[in-house]
Amino acid sequence: MGNSLADFYRKMLLIREFEEQAIELYKEGLVGGSYHSYIGQEAVAVGVCSALREDDYITTTYRGRGQHLAKGADPQKLFAEILGKAEGYCKGKGGPMHIAAPEIGILGANGIVGAGVPIAAGGALSAKMQGLDRVSVTFFGDGAMNQGALYEAMNLAALWDLPMLFICENNEYSEMTPIRDSVKVEDFIGRAASLGIVSVSVDGNDPEAVYAESVRAVNRARSGQGPTFIEAKTYRLQGHMYGDSESYRSKDEVQSWREKDPIKRAKARLLEDAAVTESGLAIWHTELLARLSDAVHGARNSTEPDHIEIYTDVV
Repeated sequence: MGNSLADFYRKMLLIREFEEQAIELYKEGLVGGSYHSYIGQEAVAVGVCSALREDDYITTTYRGRGQHLAKGADPQKLFAEILGKAEGYCKGKGGPMHIAAPEIGILGANGIVGAGVPIAAGGALSAKMQGLDRVSVTFFGDGAMNQGALYEAMNLAALWDLPMLFICENNEYSEMTPIRDSVKVEDFIGRAASLGIVSVSVDGNDPEAVYAESVRAVNRARSGQGPTFIEAKTYRLQGHMYGDSESYRSKDEVQSWREKDPIKRAKARLLEDAAVTESGLAIWHTELLARLSDAVHGARNSTEPDHIEIYTDVV
């Protein structure tokens, strides 16, 4: 795929339908632990990862399947991992929250808020020291803006001009806590700028806007001009995790953001610009659903890990 709005739409739709399918698997009791959906934030993952090469690094949160797919992860291997199967990216040991795929630059998802940030800084430092011309990107939520490790990593990235992108997916909630109840001043780009980092805020539901800022940031990083902090303002359309009562936000608020759904907006733009027809979109959707159905079927029939695997890959 390329980097046109049509390409972005198809990538976002892949993430959306993958998450919908994964939730159905969770309902069947086939997924362990909690499932934290990425639905609503697809434009961030697609916009950023479309600006990267396969050998560039990323770290993500426990909501990171969207970034994994946008970075080029195979849906069947991703489903297999979620289902705890041996053919999964981490042999079924990562589950939905702790997936890594170094072969495509994914250094890992992390269940601890902000914990992926210093790992990405390490990736950027190693790339710079080895002259690899790679960029390291870390995705985190607004809740991580109150984590000390984030500021330590940003300070070192600025000091050493590390080739990094700090992507704050500001979805307005730290789990169930509104950001307004967590900070006095919601000026996140000001915090990063105070450390000497180029900082911008962007509409996180517009993949083209996110992509444009990401391209600029990646070019700065590759040319030795150091890190960039991008605040992508977005919103998760489902609860913090599946089964969340969502008592902390109103239905009117959620509905207002549904009107700003990145996939809905992109579809309207494509039709308005006559870039594609309704029938063309329907064909894309049908083909995608068939592809994911095959992926789910393959994952369901994948091998269960042997019990001896409990003792491997452990240090």
